[in-house]
Amino acid sequence: MFVDQVTLQLSAGKGGDGVIAWRREKYIPKGGPAGGDGGHGGSIILEADPQVHSLEAYRNHRIIKAQNGQPGGGNNRTGKNGTDLLLKVPMGTLVKDSITKEVLYDLTEEGQRWQICSGGKGGKGNSRFKTSTNQAPFICTPGTAGSECEVELELKLIADVGFVGMPNAGKSTLIKELAHIQVKIAPYPFTTLKPNLGIVEFDDYSRLLLADIPGIIKEAHTDKGLGLAFLKHIERTSALIYVIEMAPWQDRDPYEEFLMLREELKAYNPTMLEKPFFVAINKIDQEETEALIQSFKDRYPFDPATLFEISALQGLGTEELKRAIRSTLVSKTAKTLHMEATLSRS
Repeated sequence: MFVDQVTLQLSAGKGGDGVIAWRREKYIPKGGPAGGDGGHGGSIILEADPQVHSLEAYRNHRIIKAQNGQPGGGNNRTGKNGTDLLLKVPMGTLVKDSITKEVLYDLTEEGQRWQICSGGKGGKGNSRFKTSTNQAPFICTPGTAGSECEVELELKLIADVGFVGMPNAGKSTLIKELAHIQVKIAPYPFTTLKPNLGIVEFDDYSRLLLADIPGIIKEAHTDKGLGLAFLKHIERTSALIYVIEMAPWQDRDPYEEFLMLREELKAYNPTMLEKPFFVAINKIDQEETEALIQSFKDRYPFDPATLFEISALQGLGTEELKRAIRSTLVSKTAKTLHMEATLSRS
């Protein structure tokens, strides 16, 4: 089950108490204090793991506590530290305050860690309080409590390319064709109820990660349809593919649908229109689509090189689309690296 938002109550472990103890050796009169310190409580650490794709593991596990430290012992023995608790989350997980919704941390890179709750410190045993004027201190301190917090984890997928389209436009068929994965496909709207992820691998072993989200309808930015629940999953993609269905038997204008999709992205987050994009005119294998395709081309205001005629079902035009995506992303990466190098030199 795909889960992209959970609220967790997290508690680090309490430090173990220090103890009062005395040396009891037979031939050491007035042996003095020998109480050991308590162990430190376990901390809670979040780690971004590329092998984790959902927050499902925490869906029914909302209260999480780390291990407490053990109390000290006699003979100045320190109690055992509590084990740190490592929580693995998907890359792209935002950590928010559950009340203010303030973003506390953003886990975007593989292996990135953040200690969200610190374990309590162990208490001091009575041997710590021995002085020249107090040879037999009858005092120890308790361990401190670990920190606690209630946070909201929100997943925003990190993918190279995100698919955008109306319900039943053929996005799932396209990701199946490009990435060779099994996804649910059916001849009715909203067959996709959760994002599908697929990897395209090239001959040089380079890869692209694709994200297909459920269909977008008008006013999706106001949370109509599946709206806000999934628009966030294409917010971090490097490029977009608008999948536009050619449906001559329906009273729909594909070009107007394309404009509507862009308006919904703009209303949700205007910076999404700044991403490189392609338009895949899908289902060209169907009859009587020529007039719709030509009408779309005549009104299309962007570079014609970003427009591709495809049939995801029959695999027509998909290789050309795949190569164009790769070329654009490689070029974008090169420009970014050049810019970073220029800034570092200056």
